[in-house]
Amino acid sequence: MNRPSPSILLLIALYIVIAILAGWRALDSQTLDLFTLGVIPVLIGLIARTSWASLVLKIYIGIQTLGFTALGATAVIAYQITPEDVKVVVRGQELPIWAIALVVTALLSFQWYMAFSKGLKQYLPQAAQTSDQTKA
Repeated sequence: MNRPSPSILLLIALYIVIAILAGWRALDSQTLDLFTLGVIPVLIGLIARTSWASLVLKIYIGIQTLGFTALGATAVIAYQITPEDVKVVVRGQELPIWAIALVVTALLSFQWYMAFSKGLKQYLPQAAQTSDQTKA
């Protein structure tokens, strides 16, 4: 059993943080959605090193990408209509849009890179190898 690389540990740590934030958001808003619930099977699959974890990871990153793209497109359209209303305020502090876009792009890029990396393929068992081992 090979040990996870530092980049895989970073990915797992990122998903632990996302799971905590998703749980907090679910309790705070009392609603559940794919952003909230989708992180749980990904995190379980990565920690348990299941053969389906890679597929679930790619689907969840796809959902994230689609969601953030839709939010970005909506913000651009809203900015064209009323620029003064397009702002992100968290606890009374206005956050710059460019910083949010930079952070989201960096996080999504890292996740996409890790989803298709050789290190993750070596870390997670392949479905064919798992079924071959059970036959032997």
